[in-house]
Amino acid sequence: MLGVTIKQVAKAAGVAPSTVSRVIADHPRISTATKKRVKKAMKEMGYHPNANARNLANRSTQSIGVVMPTSADKALQNPFFPEVLRGISAVAHHLDYSLLLSTGETDEEMQEGVERMVYSNRVDGIILLYSQIDDPVVNFLLEQDFPFVVVGKPSERVDEITHVDNDNVRAGKDITSHLINLGHENIGFIGGSQDRIVTIDRMRGYELALKEAGLPFLKDYRIHTEFLKSGGRQAVHELFSIPDPPTGLVIADDLMSIGVVNMLEEFGKRVPQDVSIVSFNNVYLSEVTRPPLTTVDIHIYQLGSQAAKCLIEKVKDRSEPAKRIIIPYEIKHRASATEKEASSKV
Repeated sequence: MLGVTIKQVAKAAGVAPSTVSRVIADHPRISTATKKRVKKAMKEMGYHPNANARNLANRSTQSIGVVMPTSADKALQNPFFPEVLRGISAVAHHLDYSLLLSTGETDEEMQEGVERMVYSNRVDGIILLYSQIDDPVVNFLLEQDFPFVVVGKPSERVDEITHVDNDNVRAGKDITSHLINLGHENIGFIGGSQDRIVTIDRMRGYELALKEAGLPFLKDYRIHTEFLKSGGRQAVHELFSIPDPPTGLVIADDLMSIGVVNMLEEFGKRVPQDVSIVSFNNVYLSEVTRPPLTTVDIHIYQLGSQAAKCLIEKVKDRSEPAKRIIIPYEIKHRASATEKEASSKV
């Protein structure tokens, strides 16, 4: 039955509409017998209480806000985001929470979206799917004392903010060391925005590995661009226009790596015979692309599921202390990286 109202339920149960509202809000003063009678009428008539109305009494929306780093159409092109959302959604569904996505083309739009969610009581807490330097959204949420969790490492006040992350510095060092161990000395780095903490940390690991091996850390070998396929293509054009281009590349994101492989083909360079590539995230595409990518598996699903668990714990108990959860990573060795000696013979 469509369009059933509280008044119709009240009439069928023989009670006042205000009693139906109180049953929906699980008011303690309503007798068990009356609750049963009203709920029976609701079920028979197919009435589903409005979530907002049901939660007004306890001020809970049973919703989690999820903030994407850029507009959804761009972010969702990157398989990282659907996968992290899958992890969040699984926990949210299990604990009877809904998700509300918020996006924005600019920092100002993103902040407006977050302010709307907080001021209009649309959500109980917020998960930020990014971490950047001097983020006004983080500052706003701290000022409001509103429950939130960051997927990534906060740029400041780390001990006050619950966050779920990988050790990206160590991962960057390990994956770069893999190329060094394969005999590569001229190693480039392609990353996203230098405002993003994940890029800064992965590049720091790249630097540490080069330094430890006594290899030069050249500014010309570093390119920063968007974490998208088109961004990767632009990066390659710049990097391989220099006189002594790299034989190995550390690329901060799998989707960007696929763009790099395509662009290298246009340049007449093959992966891994001419250029070895290592990457991060281990999204599904990294396994099925040609060649399959050697990449750091950061366990994206776990990043999402742990973030949701932490947030819901914080929502239910505001005194819950800030946590730092580090999800382990592992390198998936595939066909995109090979020994330099092998490539130089080709």
